[in-house]
Amino acid sequence: MANKRHRVKVYSLNEDLQWDNIGTGQISSRYIERHQAVCLLVQSDTDGSMILESKINPNTPYQKQQGALIVWSEAENHGMALSFQDPAGCQEIWEDICHTQGKDPSVKITQDLLDDSDEEQFDEMPETSSIIELPNCELDSLEQIAELVTGSLASPVCRDNVALALEDHVYIKKLLQLLHTCENIENTEGLHYLYEIVRGILFLNKTALLEIMFSDECIMDVVGCLEYDPTLSQPNRHREFLTQSAKFKEVIPITNIELRQKIHQTYRVQYISDILFPIPSIFEENTLSTLTTFIFFNKVEVVSMLQKDEKCLCEVFAQLRDEATDDDKRCELLFFLKEFCVFSQTLQTQSKSALFNTLARLGIFPALKTVMVISDLKIRSAATDIFTYLVEYSPSTIRQVVMKEARENEDGGLFINIVIEQMICDTDPELGGAVHLMGILRVLLDPDNMLATPTRSERTEFLHFFYKHCIYNLIAPLLATTS
Repeated sequence: MANKRHRVKVYSLNEDLQWDNIGTGQISSRYIERHQAVCLLVQSDTDGSMILESKINPNTPYQKQQGALIVWSEAENHGMALSFQDPAGCQEIWEDICHTQGKDPSVKITQDLLDDSDEEQFDEMPETSSIIELPNCELDSLEQIAELVTGSLASPVCRDNVALALEDHVYIKKLLQLLHTCENIENTEGLHYLYEIVRGILFLNKTALLEIMFSDECIMDVVGCLEYDPTLSQPNRHREFLTQSAKFKEVIPITNIELRQKIHQTYRVQYISDILFPIPSIFEENTLSTLTTFIFFNKVEVVSMLQKDEKCLCEVFAQLRDEATDDDKRCELLFFLKEFCVFSQTLQTQSKSALFNTLARLGIFPALKTVMVISDLKIRSAATDIFTYLVEYSPSTIRQVVMKEARENEDGGLFINIVIEQMICDTDPELGGAVHLMGILRVLLDPDNMLATPTRSERTEFLHFFYKHCIYNLIAPLLATTS
């Protein structure tokens, strides 16, 4: 029987099926003569009185939950629960209960619920998440916290309960502050526990916890904890990379503070995701679905905020068209615009259409037309990638844009002819750029994705336009070879 005492909180189920805390004390188990049985005894920390004296009945089902809880029912509608501060203490008392009932301590419930009334008693008990007692945020408690968090990952119920108990900004903030304490005193073991704790909290897969962990106040400490993977001989330098190597550069001044913060957060959260799963997999999608969703909606917010900031986008297009803009600046602007298009892939169809119309109205096509003829390969490649995003989303809209350009521009130099010229004159021995541009033209010329209505045939209109304005440019190399 357990001679060593362990600190517990004792709870009783009231008539409203709510857990009442009836006291905190030291638990032990021993044989009591007057009961002629082994009993669970809890002596109050406050005044030394006995707040629990419960006989371990041989046929009573006891249930162990979350590694630190023992729950049972002493009579109808009289549930009892013990919340242990130390999981090791819970295990010791659990072993005493199992030994008394002649059960294997590896079980989670000591009796088969063959009787309907027994099963109903457990089914009707409310969730015990409210009675999880988190260890204090102290260096000596890090091992207990790590065991609590990582031990809950195997069970959906345990995961939910631990996550609910952790939804306390103050608790997590204090926990993350221990990172600096451990680093200052070079407590390697504590740093390894913090890695397990933070990684475990992220794997709890709860939005409320992610919002706390990824706040401006906490996110860099989260990154810091993830540096100390116990399987590595030397810690990583994630914070050093994010603060020194990965410098955020504003190619266009972003005056919206919220937008700037959202961009910073999205990059750092994506970095954390890459730390946890450097190789994308189906396992990642299932295990960290909430993290993936968090990044997804962050990208949607970034795109939406930029779309509303028309002054910023107009400045981007104006500088791309400006002959005075040097190639390095143009390259930065195009990479910004390319990343913006990548983020826009997260939008719903209606939002994508609105964004496409905004970009067209603000002048993305004249800007792309200007940079497509520049000799710098990186600039042309980035411009081609951006044009590809636009064509893949709405080839019909691109057809309308190029036909409108032909009607308004009598002196030639059509955008689509520039695309054809770049494809024909590709200097790459492997013709990588030419193949890319050929794919774009194939999409635009594909009759199967051309619209047809009772009043208009896109196939007739666009193919007539193409044969009139573009076909000679496309077949010019063939004519030159055969003439």
